[in-house]
Amino acid sequence: MPIETDLSVLDQPEVTRILFYPRKESGRTSPGFAENLDILTENGIRIGTRLYLTEPDMPHILFFHGNGEIAEDYDDIGSVYTNFGLNFLVADYRGYGRSSGTPGVAAMFIDARHVIDHFSIWKAQNQRKGPLWVMGRSLGSAPAIALAAEYPDSVNGLIIESGFAQTLPLLQRLGINTAGLNIKDSEVFSNTAALTRYFGPTLIIHGEYDQIIPLHHGQELFETSPAIRKELHIVKNADHNSLLMFAGKTYFEIIRDFIDPSMDS
Repeated sequence: MPIETDLSVLDQPEVTRILFYPRKESGRTSPGFAENLDILTENGIRIGTRLYLTEPDMPHILFFHGNGEIAEDYDDIGSVYTNFGLNFLVADYRGYGRSSGTPGVAAMFIDARHVIDHFSIWKAQNQRKGPLWVMGRSLGSAPAIALAAEYPDSVNGLIIESGFAQTLPLLQRLGINTAGLNIKDSEVFSNTAALTRYFGPTLIIHGEYDQIIPLHHGQELFETSPAIRKELHIVKNADHNSLLMFAGKTYFEIIRDFIDPSMDS
């Protein structure tokens, strides 16, 4: 069931120029182990994605990145995922990487649905029977949680890294004068509200000293989640952009072992 809030209230220049930092690919050749897959929406927008693939029966993670990143940034990390036995698909937003168009909040959710629909078809066509998980980092936590809530029968599990709970406090922390823009809580989407509709396995990873999205956001998401199987992992000493540096190999072990404990070797 799609989000019912009119997201266009957030598609004001004062908001989008803070939320989105689009940039194009560098032009360098993609690594041989990566595969580009472009997805066309019904209005002709191209959404660029990059796949890092291992065995077709292994889990597949559909990943939505942070607001200043592009799929290409995950070339090194993508190979680590495959080494851990995980297929990894990174989707760009409009205006990012190879994607066309202009980024926006409403478009982010619309395009996420196109991505999961297309990827599900692609998996079937290529006989890739491994389970599908959705994952979002930072801004990407919003489309990831929305897809889990809207596609509970297709999504085998949810992973949230450095995700936010409520939208308005995040916008205010980013320096957006929501009162001056006449934006109210009732007019914006809520990650916590969407999360209450997903009962599948849920893993939340957050930095102890996250200065952009403080730890209490991750804790609120964890407490809100109705999942029977859920975990919250707090990475000690990490902030918003150093989480992977502090967690190291453990980061991938946490994800792999939560998805399938039997994969631990």
